[in-house]
Amino acid sequence: MKLKIQSPYLNLGNYIWAKGNLHTHTSVSDGTFSPQETIDRYISIGYQFLMFSEHDLIAPLNGLHTNGMVIIQGNEITDDGPHLLHVNAKKKVEPYPDRQKVLNEIQQDSGFAIISHPNWEEDFNHCPQEFLEVWEHYTGIEIYNGIVRHLPGNPSATDRWDLLLSHGKWVWGYANDDAHWEESFGVAWNVVQVETLTRDNVINALKKGNFYASTGVEIQKIDVKENTIYITTTSAKKIAVVVDYGRRIKEVHENSIEFEINDNFPYSYVRFEFWGEGESQAWTQPFRLI
Repeated sequence: MKLKIQSPYLNLGNYIWAKGNLHTHTSVSDGTFSPQETIDRYISIGYQFLMFSEHDLIAPLNGLHTNGMVIIQGNEITDDGPHLLHVNAKKKVEPYPDRQKVLNEIQQDSGFAIISHPNWEEDFNHCPQEFLEVWEHYTGIEIYNGIVRHLPGNPSATDRWDLLLSHGKWVWGYANDDAHWEESFGVAWNVVQVETLTRDNVINALKKGNFYASTGVEIQKIDVKENTIYITTTSAKKIAVVVDYGRRIKEVHENSIEFEINDNFPYSYVRFEFWGEGESQAWTQPFRLI
């Protein structure tokens, strides 16, 4: 039987890459800057979309000057359990200790959920893996959370991601600032692939996996032709091919890669990690192999 590569990326000639952050706190909750100051700061560093995710409340967006930036309403469910991002929140969801109930209500609200910083805290276990394995109705996890650079724990959670993917839990990987103060702006972001920059297009891309996550490496193009994946970047120094349980099966010290998958390929997914200058990285979403 011929193996098929199921790509999360758009197979279109005309699209744009748009950069944004989904985890942002302002002075409305426990952040340093006002909502308008926060928008202005993100615009100044080239962001095209932004979600406000105050703790257990939905901040009003009226009266803000966005200068063309797509603004998404959100909420970080915080009290009484692991933190969850409610993306595209229409109504506030209560922070029930039973987080499955929270996830169910987010789904009913037409939004979607992302699990925040699973490797935060001194035990590197803000969200236990057994919860991630059994919970339903969440779209992805933060595989990189910028503010955890300054807190106990590990900002990276690709280990959790590979476990989920390897156990058949198909979720996307997001990178976010978790912005609170000056140094936490512009650390980690998501770059969506959209035909035009509209709020609906951005949300759909984030939900369907038409994006990559980054802390600095920029991807130019992702193509799949028959059984080969082609990826080009502007700034990668090294690229790794990652498969089930986090195995690296290939590395190249280049800024682009062509990876051919034959019909006897023994893995269920493949994803790509990139390293550039310093700590800059990027991560594609997984390509399912069926």
